[in-house]
Amino acid sequence: MNRGASLALIGVSQIAAMALWFSASAVVPALRAEVGLDGTTASLFTSAVQGGFVAGTLLSAVFSLADRIDPRRFFMASALVAAAANAAILLVAPTSFTVIALRFATGMCMAGIYPVGMKLATTWARGDMGYLVGLLVGALTLGSAMPHLFNALGGIDWRFTLAAASGSAVAAAIVIRFAGIGPNTAKAPPFDPAHALAGFRVQSLRLANIGYLGHMWELYAMWAWIGVFLHASFLLSMPAGAAGTFAALATFAIIGAGAVGCVAGGLFADRMGRTTLTILAMGVSGSCALLAGFLYGGDPVWLVALCIVWGVAVVADSPQFSASIAELSDRRLVGTMLTMQTSIGFLLTLATIHMIPWLVAAVGWRYAFAALAPGPLIGVAAMARLRYHPDAVKLANGRR
Repeated sequence: MNRGASLALIGVSQIAAMALWFSASAVVPALRAEVGLDGTTASLFTSAVQGGFVAGTLLSAVFSLADRIDPRRFFMASALVAAAANAAILLVAPTSFTVIALRFATGMCMAGIYPVGMKLATTWARGDMGYLVGLLVGALTLGSAMPHLFNALGGIDWRFTLAAASGSAVAAAIVIRFAGIGPNTAKAPPFDPAHALAGFRVQSLRLANIGYLGHMWELYAMWAWIGVFLHASFLLSMPAGAAGTFAALATFAIIGAGAVGCVAGGLFADRMGRTTLTILAMGVSGSCALLAGFLYGGDPVWLVALCIVWGVAVVADSPQFSASIAELSDRRLVGTMLTMQTSIGFLLTLATIHMIPWLVAAVGWRYAFAALAPGPLIGVAAMARLRYHPDAVKLANGRR
């Protein structure tokens, strides 16, 4: 299997399987309208997937599963189990705790899909690591924006959404078996659970992970609440019906614009340097987090324009943290290091996602998003230190 065909199959499989994760955002509004899903259960319906992913990635990292198992088989098994867990929701009452358990199980299986797909892509890199991972994350970013478009168009039946997502994951499990593994791989070392901690023992990896945590402090909280923020702002300047539609469309555009940021950021980083791109992106996104509140309730055009810039910058650096970890890690442990990185990052998002509504209640929307700015600031400091670390010569063929 040649490079181009394998990368295409990996990308298609990754996006198709991740539909299981993205479907949660589209399903919750429909369930709340049809069966009166309460706020707590609705939140768990989504956050259980995040929690399951954290548990799954920790388990995978400790046992180095992403490096000890053929990644295609690991991906296939994870996609099939996740598809079954997701489809089983159709067999139980939507308001039951069983749904939460099934969503948690689905999230655990994502540990064998998201980081494993990235590892597979990195095995084919030849001087374009940032671009390859950028393409993959960019496609996933566009997929995560789609539920907001569905909502703007009137929503979709939640049963069909769940069934289609499970079918999509089954298709992904079939397709991934035809993808090849590239030359940038090595036999996994003997099992040692301490390998999972290498990302914190080695200084260059630790700095890259701190940069990633600074980025994740902002990213998912922004994605989760930007639509609610825009809706609240638009209600102050237009009729309620129009505010809801325009907020959904604007949110789709803002999050979807991140796909452009991922691809363009990857091309930039491969040519100008990983730390250069991540520092610039976090500087812009952190500034947008500080400024967005000052436009709250004002002219929607200026607010959406700023938020689109934010949407591009907030995720443009995301693939480059993964590319950095892949380049700085022992080649035999790339899968484990990527899995551990995503685990700690998504664990942090559980805190920041729930922090925003508390801040809104305390200080209002005008100042709530400002609390996201310290994350990028810390990330910039970490990547600036990495830039002058001796190991930085491994990044982007010496382009720091």
